[in-house]
Amino acid sequence: MAKRVPLTGAEKESLHVSLDRHRDAILWKLEGLGDADLRRPMTPSGTNLLGLVKHLAAVEYGWFCRTFGRPTEPMPFDENEPDADLRVTSDETTEDILAFYARARAAADDVIRELDLETTGTAWFGDAVSLRWVLIHMVEETARHAGHVDILRELIDGMIGDHNRT
Repeated sequence: MAKRVPLTGAEKESLHVSLDRHRDAILWKLEGLGDADLRRPMTPSGTNLLGLVKHLAAVEYGWFCRTFGRPTEPMPFDENEPDADLRVTSDETTEDILAFYARARAAADDVIRELDLETTGTAWFGDAVSLRWVLIHMVEETARHAGHVDILRELIDGMIGDHNRT
């Protein structure tokens, strides 16, 4: 059963649970698909399910870790190449991408647990941002891509819905 945002919860807890709901929905949408379907380009730009997960891992590391001066692992792509984080190479396995996302989520969760919402860091573009702003941004970013994942999965095999109901 999907996590539920507390109806009267504290702000940080509510934002974190909201982020987790979208993270979990994305992973649920991958279940039951073979490697070919996970990698299949579904749009003219080449968007595919695994590429979206890889992108989300990179942005979790970027917004939560780099912004607040926390270490990250080396990114598995050339960061100077546009949209490289959205492409999955033939030598990357599904397990590699899912593990990358799991590590990024865990690192981000550490930052969320350890910092106050008012704590500021420096965004990649040089401006100060609060953890509150980053959480809101990442809920938006992850929800946006969860919608993409939802559409791609429906195009592959007709599966619809945003969370496993069992």
